[in-house]
Amino acid sequence: MATLQDWLAASRWRTLPAAVVPVAVGVAVAHVYAAVHWLEASLALMVSLLIQIGTNYANDYSDGIRGTDTGRVGPTRLVAGGLASAKSVLAMALSAFFLAGVLGLVVAARTSWWILLVGAASIAAGWFYTGGKHPYGYAGYGEVFVFVFFGLVSVVGTTYVSSGHIPPLAYLASVPVGLLTVALLVINNLRDIPTDLKSSKRTLAVKIGDANTRRLYLALIIVSFALLIPIAVARPVALIALIAAIVARRPWQLVRNGTSGRDLIPALAVTGALMMSFGVLLAVGIVL
Repeated sequence: MATLQDWLAASRWRTLPAAVVPVAVGVAVAHVYAAVHWLEASLALMVSLLIQIGTNYANDYSDGIRGTDTGRVGPTRLVAGGLASAKSVLAMALSAFFLAGVLGLVVAARTSWWILLVGAASIAAGWFYTGGKHPYGYAGYGEVFVFVFFGLVSVVGTTYVSSGHIPPLAYLASVPVGLLTVALLVINNLRDIPTDLKSSKRTLAVKIGDANTRRLYLALIIVSFALLIPIAVARPVALIALIAAIVARRPWQLVRNGTSGRDLIPALAVTGALMMSFGVLLAVGIVL
């Protein structure tokens, strides 16, 4: 029987910066142009977290019943590890998606009903990453969807529900946020290349190979920091986010030095910390 710690691990809490950072940056942009609607902003954060957690449990379920998590080098999954039944993990995923939908209804009622379409598309993207007959994560399109939904959609959507406006800065700020979220997925898939090859999971990392995946990860980090320059044209203090480069040093070294397998797990954790520090500093810089 799975313990509370097992369920917490299966929620993949190290990936939750991907849900928090876009909301923080979106609220910061909203603050520049209008008074922030804090209830809507808080609800947006809760929706983002629930969709992320629901997606993680859905991945545990879908990968588990397909057998693609067998022999993985990352943390043990509930279904694949025999710690919990597939039905219970599915129920957890659907519960998180349902709660996200309920809160999304409240946000839509207080802002605009087209927000429901955005929320529905986000939940669908979370499910079909590894779920359904033709999961896009198995075809190498995960990075594209992650960039769109955890970058563009999350930041711009949060800015809108928090202020009623979508200034150009929201689009610009969403790009580095999206790229760092993609970096989280890339480092995870880099670690899993050997097992994904065996299970016919054709992630982008599998398609382009180990060396190119490492180059992609490093490029994502470089471009994310480089984009602080155009953001600083509008909000000069945003350059404070350059301090986060200190956090990038450790995963950068691990990836460049050819670290692989289980030894890449720390790189995933620190990439999450990098995203959080970059996002918080960027949000503070935009506000100031």
